[in-house]
Parts: sequence; C-alpha cells; structure tokens
Amino acid sequence: MGIEVKIPDIGDFADIPVIEIFVKEGDTIGPDDPLVSLESDKATMDVPSPQGGVVEKILIKLGDKVSEGAPILLLKGEAAGDAAPAKSNGAASAAADTAAVVAKQEEPVPTASPPPSGPVAQPSASGAPDFANVHASPAVRRIARELSVDLNAVKGTGEKGRITKDDVKGHLTRSAAPAAAAGGAVMASGGMGIPEIPAVDFSKFGPIETRPLPRIKKISGPHLHRAWLNVPLVTHQDESDITETDKYRKELDTAGKDKGYRVTLLSFLIKAAVSALRQHPEFNSSLNLAKDALILKKFYNIGVAVDTPDGLVVPVVKDVDRKGIVEISRDLGELSKKARDGKLGASDMQGATFTISSLGGIGGTAFTPLVNAPEVAILGVVRSKMAPVWDGSEFKPRLMLPLSLSYDHRVIDGALAARFSRHLAHTLEDVRRLVV
Repeated sequence: MGIEVKIPDIGDFADIPVIEIFVKEGDTIGPDDPLVSLESDKATMDVPSPQGGVVEKILIKLGDKVSEGAPILLLKGEAAGDAAPAKSNGAASAAADTAAVVAKQEEPVPTASPPPSGPVAQPSASGAPDFANVHASPAVRRIARELSVDLNAVKGTGEKGRITKDDVKGHLTRSAAPAAAAGGAVMASGGMGIPEIPAVDFSKFGPIETRPLPRIKKISGPHLHRAWLNVPLVTHQDESDITETDKYRKELDTAGKDKGYRVTLLSFLIKAAVSALRQHPEFNSSLNLAKDALILKKFYNIGVAVDTPDGLVVPVVKDVDRKGIVEISRDLGELSKKARDGKLGASDMQGATFTISSLGGIGGTAFTPLVNAPEVAILGVVRSKMAPVWDGSEFKPRLMLPLSLSYDHRVIDGALAARFSRHLAHTLEDVRRLVV
C-alpha cells in the first residue's frame, strides 16, 4: 500500500477549499513539489510533498474542503516504516512554509494603485480587489494583483478559457511594449508597464548550473517585491554606545549557559525597541486599507529575522513588554531552534508589530532592511565594534553598535525617525533604562 500524504499543520485554519491540484495519478514527483493549492479568506497556500515518489491515487478533488490531517494522495515511495520520519519532517517543513504565507498575508498590504475609474468590487478580506467573474485560480489572481494587471482584459488560454500565469505574464509584456515605445515611462499603477528583464542564455559564455530556489524564498519573494514597489522606503543610520550594556549581557550569558539558554544582545534590542515604540506609537502601527488612517496597536510583538539553511524566516516574540531579558532570551532560543529544524507553526510567525533583522553574528557596517509590510518600520543591526569616542577631554575606546532604521515615509518622516533612533540608542546605553 502506498504512503498516505496528509494536509500538514496549517495553523488555525479549517475547512479550506482545494482550488488547484498540481499532480495526477502516475506522476513522478520530488520532495517539496507542490501537490495542491488551498485558499482561506486570508491567503492562498501550496502544500508541498514531504518526499519523492510516484502518485498512486488522488484522494481529494477540486472544491473539497480540507483541514489538518485530511488525506491528499497515496504515494509510491520508500517503505512506510522508513518513510515515517521523512514524512514527519516534511509536514513540519510544509507547516513552516504555509505559516510564512499566512503570516505575511495576515493583514492587508497597502498598495500604490489608484482606484479604477469604473465600478469597483468590494475588497476581499485580503484587502485586494475581487475578480469574482474571472475564470482564474486564486494563485493567478494574486499574481495579477501584485502586478496590477486587470484580469478582465486578459484572454485565457487554459482549459475552458481559464487564465494561467503565462497568460498574465504575456499580457504584461504586451502592455509594456507601448510604454517602452513611448519613452519607457512607468505607469502609476504600482508595477504594470515595467518590462521583464530580458532572458540571457548564459551557457553561451561558459558552464552553468540551474539550482531551484528554496521554498521559503519562493514564498517570501513576491511579498518582498510587493513591499519594495509599494512602500516609499527611507533608512536612517545611528549608533549606540553599548560598552556597559554588553558587560552586563556577558554576566547574564555566563549564568544562562548552565541553565541551557544564551543571552545575546538581541534580547536587549527587543526591550529597548518596546521603550521606543511606546514613546513613538506611530512605529507600532499600520496604514488602513484606504491609507487615510493609522491602526495603532496596543500590543508589542517583535518579529526577529532568523537565518536558516533554507532561507530567512521571521518568528515573533509575543508580548515582550511583559517579559524580562531572561524570559525573552529563552523564547528566542526556542524559536531559533524551531526555525532551524523547520518546525515553526503558523502562530509562531503571526502578529508582529515591529521587526528586527540582526546580522551581528556575520558582520557588515550598515545595510537597508526592507519594511515587512504592513508594518511601517524595521530595525537592522550589524556587528558592534570598538571605536575611539571623545568624552570631552580625551578619546576612549567604546563598543559602538550601528543601527539602521528603515521606515515607510507615508507614516514616518525623517525627524520622527531620528527621534526614535536616538531614544532606542539612549535606552540601550544604560540597562537601568530598560526597566523603566
């Protein structure tokens, strides 16, 4: 009997309709190949295969409503006993990938598209226009929204006139040609009219290798592109003298090693960020869908970018305003381990109000992190370094931490960003301020 592949952990979602099936009986598939696509009221998510094999039997059909544990198909592959661990790991990986989609699409992402001149359908729960009368899958509709393509103007070449991803790309290319001929002006629709980068056959110049992108990067790529196109980004640079704070951190870290956790500077950054967010609540907000008001959040959940072998993920430390340095350090250790093991669930990556991306363990002098919309700001941190600092009478060696604050200029101006950064840096410089 074949190996039964089931719907993995998809967070708090249940009875989600199956809107696409990517495989058929007899197909040979590899690990992480997409099997089906599900659509909730907040996101479209692909379910990957936990392992390679041959599809023996499809157990679901289009339109079925499924929840965690529902069978998808039977797979001819390794013996069931040997495959069990792989299947478990695959489910965890699928859960992490699915959670990334849900977390990043949990709240509506503001777009730069002006309202169309004709009648407009009411926005859906995802904050995007509803192409209700168009014969296209949610995945295709999502791509169309990201590229600001009107699906009503696209001719479908799929079965029964269904619009495919290639149809959308072809329409975009055709639309870009007149714009390029008219001088290459980019239309104000937030992406439409931007021509694709021409394909190049690099094999003409030397040996090449084609390596598929990890699933995490495939999922996060469109989100990052959308944020880059829609958020007017500015980055403010500052630095903090963490000489005394780091001494205290080392004391806590030494004590924590014996108890199974580590205390890094990130825990102090999280606490300092809460102090700055309270002082400047605009940074703990999101634009509403109409972009004429701010949604101010009265809770403090900090997203932390974690580097994993498969790419960057952003788990969330919840309610950090109610926790101390040691408790935050324990949370960070648990989340980092789950991220590296591919066991992050949907709830682990939802609800962030502000994000910190730290490259301190690698190096660098500064960088420009992208705002994780619909958040309005993100803090980037690189490696601290000893530098001579003038104290009024002489230069003294001090440990200086570079800070890079990127923000949405529609919500935050330069003066406010400078004040936020100064408050953050000032708080970091004296651990006593972290408990005030």
